Amino acid sequence: MTGMAEADLHKDVLETHDKVLIVDFGSQVTQLIARRVREAGVYCELAPFQNAEQAFQNLNPKAVILSGGPASVLEAGSPRVPDAIFKAGVPVLGICYGEQVMAAQLGGEVKAGDNREFGRAEVEVVEDSALFDGVWQKGQRYQVWMSHGDAVSQLPSGFRRLATSESAPIAVIGDEARKFYAVQFHLEVVHTPDGAKLISNFVHKVAGLKSDWTMPAFRAEAIASIRKQVGQGRVLCGLSGGVDSAVAAVLIHEAIGDRLTCVFVDHGLLRQGEAEEIVSLFRGHYNIPLVHVDASALFIGALTGIREPEEKRKIIGRLFISTFEAEAKKIAEDGRGAPEFLAQGTLYPDVIESVSFSGGPSVTIKSHHNVGGLPERMNMKLVEPLRELFKDEVRALGRELGLPEAFVGRHPFPGPGLAIRCPGGITPEKLEILRRADAVYLDEIRRSGLYDQIWQAFAVLLPVQTVGVMGDGRTYDFVCALRAVTSVDGMTADFYHFDMSFLGRAATRIINEVKGINRVVYDVTSKPPGTIEWE
Repeated sequence: MTGMAEADLHKDVLETHDKVLIVDFGSQVTQLIARRVREAGVYCELAPFQNAEQAFQNLNPKAVILSGGPASVLEAGSPRVPDAIFKAGVPVLGICYGEQVMAAQLGGEVKAGDNREFGRAEVEVVEDSALFDGVWQKGQRYQVWMSHGDAVSQLPSGFRRLATSESAPIAVIGDEARKFYAVQFHLEVVHTPDGAKLISNFVHKVAGLKSDWTMPAFRAEAIASIRKQVGQGRVLCGLSGGVDSAVAAVLIHEAIGDRLTCVFVDHGLLRQGEAEEIVSLFRGHYNIPLVHVDASALFIGALTGIREPEEKRKIIGRLFISTFEAEAKKIAEDGRGAPEFLAQGTLYPDVIESVSFSGGPSVTIKSHHNVGGLPERMNMKLVEPLRELFKDEVRALGRELGLPEAFVGRHPFPGPGLAIRCPGGITPEKLEILRRADAVYLDEIRRSGLYDQIWQAFAVLLPVQTVGVMGDGRTYDFVCALRAVTSVDGMTADFYHFDMSFLGRAATRIINEVKGINRVVYDVTSKPPGTIEWE
């Protein structure tokens, strides 16, 4: 059944699961709502508000969540919820803008806030509710994270006020007969400590959904769907060295065996020992057919003299495509038959971003991971077995498939690799200095037992040289910046608070063991929602 449509494959995997639809009004943390729902064991999908009615019909969800967003319901033409959702008889939860638009559409009133609330606040529970069951109690106060100017000023018919805050007298509302609830604050962020529990209450205790979204179940369903889609065809998978493409490859190999061939294009911009690790993992541990292409000279030669980061990315993307295409052609001519399918490690955040509505903050968050798609002239059908998963779910699936923990738990690494951790011009010598410094830094982190406490750590070779004194001589060498951040969700990040003894040991080792560096600095930048510098 090689002609099976991608939409049918998607439907096959999800058919038996309870589902939640999240209507995206443009909040840059909307993805976190989906993460919290998935963490509660319930499958969900996001849809921009313009496509919400069609998505509601296609998904047939048992509950709906309305996200926050930057608009004001008081503005003409501001986003609205399709009436079909409110008339369908399914539970609905509104968050921030979602509360305001729910109130406005159901007969309540919203006014421009005289007292805006941004940041930490406290709400007081004034009524018991199924939404609060086992989490919040009447008469108690709880920390939340507010981000609003407008506020609900009059309740729609059938609603009760459930909680209040200093600047939002109607902070939580509920119509328990219709199972409609709404909150003015952001439940999805970690700054609302009980937010995940309240979302779990909504999907389980209010909507009555099952916790049936598990990795063992997904693995079995995905393998069956891959076999159904591919039939007796052959699949080609491009390995980047990252977790996503590796997990996709192992899953597909479990489904179709040696009719999968992987192509690993080594662009010379990987971390120390990474290429050898990939080859050993796939040829040795899994015995998966692998073509290893050492194209490092081609890539580094093309990057010589290029300083602008986006231009680097475009060059890397273009060369990767041409190299991969050339290898695919060789495979097609080797007598085994041309691959009909192309496997990609596409994740659900990639799917979300491809359909996000124009101008919303969530559209601008990520331009830095992907280096370009493959050309249509390759004429291959896509196999994307991870397109329903978030990054943490991919790691869980990798563990379920038996991938080594040292590989599955690795810190994120961008597709363009060290090219963007070496600001300014690139040379083989500078890359080797950076590679060695990065390896020493990560080794010291592992020795100290800190690797799993840190979301991402790496070295950056700054385009700066300084005069230093080493022994009896002067040096004129590079400055190395060290970065380490903690993050729960990848949307916000704070620098890791190393003690000075660790930084002293790491800096001393780098200066002593890596020729070409005479100064080490630590980056203490924190990031609000958005991208993380140097990736």
